[in-house]
Amino acid sequence: MDEPGSLISVDNVSFRYGTDLVLDSISLDVRRGDFLALIGPNGSGKSTLVKCILGLLQPSQGTIRLMGQDIRDFTQWHKVGYIPQKATELDSLFPASVREIVAMGLLAGKKFPRFLGASDAKAVNDALELVGMETFTGRKIGAMSGGQQQRVFIARALASGPSALILDEPTAGVDASTQTQFYDMLDRINREKEITLVLVTHDISVVTKHVRQVACLNQNLIFHGSHEEFCSSMQATRLFGPDAHIVCHSH
Repeated sequence: MDEPGSLISVDNVSFRYGTDLVLDSISLDVRRGDFLALIGPNGSGKSTLVKCILGLLQPSQGTIRLMGQDIRDFTQWHKVGYIPQKATELDSLFPASVREIVAMGLLAGKKFPRFLGASDAKAVNDALELVGMETFTGRKIGAMSGGQQQRVFIARALASGPSALILDEPTAGVDASTQTQFYDMLDRINREKEITLVLVTHDISVVTKHVRQVACLNQNLIFHGSHEEFCSSMQATRLFGPDAHIVCHSH
């Protein structure tokens, strides 16, 4: 049974790659408006859980519900934006412009024949403005920095008006100052647009001033609660050592 206000509901989900158990009886609810950090060591199952939530992998047991609907019957995928790992590893000669990339995000919600009208052009412009890329519309995506490309891909996800945005290690390889600006932008999207954010990361210290909920995974779900509760928990101490409070509260 979904909790009131639940947007994503994971109930007793397990997953195996062959005989290897990757997720073991995971139950987790993400409420509307949450900014959740999904953390854990490498190989803990974070990306696998995300792929199950997105319907890209099928759990060996358990159920997943999106917006109150069983994932097996869910069709409104344009309402769930996804930024995968390595989304920005593009060939520098890739010919599409920023505007064309963002416009692609509108096609999934359209019936055939798919075409873009005036309202779609406004949605593209609004999404680019939200991520601070409105002056780059004609620039070729392959010629941009990794941080700029990441903003464009987020704009593509935002153009269709999603209820949730799932980001898997979105700042890998991005310098520290760009990371800070990036997470400030995500915080603004979460608060101003009330878009639920699920952020997969191995380093909570970089987002600690923004996230409000933390789910810590290591095959099992070993913690799920508020950021404040996590920072004072034994799980935080085990992950970060005796200086966990410094890591959690570093800005």
